[in-house]
Amino acid sequence: MSIWKRAFTLDMLRHRTKEVLKTMVGHVGIEYTAVGSNWLEATMPVDERTIQPFGILHGGASVVLAETLGSVASVMVTGGDKQCVGLDISATHLRSVKKGSSVTGRVTPLRLGKRVHVWDIKIHETGNEAAGPTCISRLTVMVNDRPLAKLEDGSETVLTSAPLQGEHHGGHSKHH
Repeated sequence: MSIWKRAFTLDMLRHRTKEVLKTMVGHVGIEYTAVGSNWLEATMPVDERTIQPFGILHGGASVVLAETLGSVASVMVTGGDKQCVGLDISATHLRSVKKGSSVTGRVTPLRLGKRVHVWDIKIHETGNEAAGPTCISRLTVMVNDRPLAKLEDGSETVLTSAPLQGEHHGGHSKHH
């Protein structure tokens, strides 16, 4: 059974975060790549936008990927009518990734309460999953009842244009 409260597509997530909102997600090149009944994946390039002076992935870029995945997942779990904001994030950087590669993060829930969500995010070098994670992160999100401000296109959140649906069957899924 799916944890997502609204139907959505990866294309909708890609369009809203990169073209409409012009957020950090678009700036660092994060792209949503897969979704399951209780997880979401995205990739991020390791390039001039995301490296440190030594030519390897900046730890802060990994944290951006982790918080993006967890925050979007909370919005999807609540159906898009709640304000979901990060309260705390921790990240342990286990391996470096060189410029020219990319990383993939997958978020899964640890706790989905009415007011607090806790997410587990594992990041690995894309195509080199066998080497183990490059970063493991935990994000705690606060869920507020506050009404959301309207965006330029008239929508309230990334997902409000999607109809409510009992079970999620999002396209372009791949299962690991």
